Amino acid sequence: MSDADGAGFVPAEFDVPAGMAGDGFRLTPLGPEHNAADYEAWTSSIDHVRATPGFAGSSWPTPMTPDENRRDLQGHRDDFDARRGFTYTVLDARDVVVGCLYIYPSDKPGVDADVKSWVRADRSDLDRPLWAAVTTWLRDTWPFTSFQYAERDPDDAP
Repeated sequence: MSDADGAGFVPAEFDVPAGMAGDGFRLTPLGPEHNAADYEAWTSSIDHVRATPGFAGSSWPTPMTPDENRRDLQGHRDDFDARRGFTYTVLDARDVVVGCLYIYPSDKPGVDADVKSWVRADRSDLDRPLWAAVTTWLRDTWPFTSFQYAERDPDDAP
């Protein structure tokens, strides 16, 4: 799905959500202002993130410097602003960065969006509630006819 001028993968008239609140967390657009907290979150949990559904078998996250991370976050903000993809930081009730949510165009036939999320190892209790809330949010709020988001087994926390 793309808008009329091809600049994004949602319709031009779609008002992209500035965030969402769930049970024990909230989402806000990710950007370079989250660099230090984001960097700490994923670098403390590399093995855990790699074991998370949607990331299993992937080499991401790969180590990078804080400056490289800041550039990566700026790229996600640029994608968000250009409506090419939407990355949200996951904040807990104390506004601590505990993960990320990625919503990007899919290259799979019949699938509008590929969605992935992770939470840091010490907040793994938020993984399934995040997945459940985001799944509902995508179905109820976003303009996708289909999306792929690795399901969470309630008995298999990463």
